[in-house]
Amino acid sequence: MPRRRPDPSLIELGRVAGAHGVRGWLEVAGEPDALTASASWWIDGAARQLEQCRMHSGRLLAKLAGIESREQARALKGKRVSVPRSALPSPAQGTYYWGDLVGLEVVNAQGLVLGVVKGMFSNGAHDVMELGSDERARLLPFVPAVVKHVDLDGRRIEVDW
Repeated sequence: MPRRRPDPSLIELGRVAGAHGVRGWLEVAGEPDALTASASWWIDGAARQLEQCRMHSGRLLAKLAGIESREQARALKGKRVSVPRSALPSPAQGTYYWGDLVGLEVVNAQGLVLGVVKGMFSNGAHDVMELGSDERARLLPFVPAVVKHVDLDGRRIEVDW
């Protein structure tokens, strides 16, 4: 069963990977350009103001209002980071924000459900879908040769796999 998007006005774009330093900075895994397009982030259903952000050794570091210590930052590790959809440009035809794909059911041409998109990542060459199912986890490349149709409204991705 595909996971429903909790709030359609928000889009998940990353996760807190951990704390950086002792002054409450967060290391964030996700889409840096899209994440930094908004001055407000939602973490655990609460809005947080983005005070500063910068790239460091290929990683996005962020300072949020109210997070002043390493312990406070560490407590957010693993939490999903969402931003208002209104802060982002609409994706071009045939492209998608990763957060819109998470929770979609993935089926092959024979109608076999392969799983639900649990996450996305880039391997450097292309994007990869992490699928979870009752049977096993799978990794599928998110490339035109594999992905045949994405139906965001129907919460489904059809693949040739």
